[in-house]
Amino acid sequence: MGKRRVLVCGATGFIGRNLVEALAKRPDLEVHALRFTRPAYELAGVTWHQGDLREAASVAALVSGMDVIIQAAATTSGSRDIVRTPYIHVTDNAVMNSLLLRACYDHKVQHFVFFSCSVMYQPRQTPWREDEWDASQEMHLNYFGIGWTKVYIEKMCEFFSRLGVTKHTAIRHTNVFGPHDKFDLERSHVFGATVTKAMTSKTGSVTVWGTGEEARDLIYVDDLVRFVELSIDKQTKPYEMLHASAGQAIRIKDLVARIVAASGRDLRIEHDLAGPTIRTSFSLDNRRAFEVLRWKPEVSFEEGVRRTVQWWKQAFGA
Repeated sequence: MGKRRVLVCGATGFIGRNLVEALAKRPDLEVHALRFTRPAYELAGVTWHQGDLREAASVAALVSGMDVIIQAAATTSGSRDIVRTPYIHVTDNAVMNSLLLRACYDHKVQHFVFFSCSVMYQPRQTPWREDEWDASQEMHLNYFGIGWTKVYIEKMCEFFSRLGVTKHTAIRHTNVFGPHDKFDLERSHVFGATVTKAMTSKTGSVTVWGTGEEARDLIYVDDLVRFVELSIDKQTKPYEMLHASAGQAIRIKDLVARIVAASGRDLRIEHDLAGPTIRTSFSLDNRRAFEVLRWKPEVSFEEGVRRTVQWWKQAFGA
């Protein structure tokens, strides 16, 4: 049997780059990487393509001949944009995924992997299971657009899986952190922004938006990459929607304290109560992922922070 041809869409992004770096090490895969406007990077054994996933002809040409499509391309950013310009996460994502799903069916692709998210869940103390979400319940106001877009694409995956050509995996993951994340203060999520603040502060302090009492379930990117590898190797059913998370939440103020400690710098932690805050606290239950794929998270938050700060120092010369 020849090598499976895998196309990673969004290969210059955070999750996509980590996927390409991991998959390129596997002798059983022929790895193809898709970029849009960002430049390609040097990586042995990887074939690069340039294309616009919002154009049907471009999508068809890219998908043709591939065995596995890993869809890590998205219009995404941090909580500032989610609050101020939520519409930017809706239109392009719906278009590009709809075109990809149809092209996978038309070109008889074996497997399509889609990164969903967990924003459709309301806050609660106990971890959510996949079968507990109720579509009749209102989503958090700030997540309404992106949340329903993700649910729509999940259902499109399920629809196409029922046509009997392509297997589909929808991954409802929580916040992801690690090397190659966004670390600029305008577009980054809370983890990347905090690392940058801690590593570049010239005032002896780190400012946190809000009170820091809200909690997040954060998964280290290597665990998510391993989840994808297991899904393309082990999934047997035509459609699976599964959680991928750390399985527990950490308060933002504790997250910041651990990043500051890992930075090795003597910094004060201050709170900007006027800054944008999305007050959600929840975590996801990973038991189905273990039942289906034998997957569970392996990298602790502390270890993930240590690895990420070490990578940041090497990447940015601090």
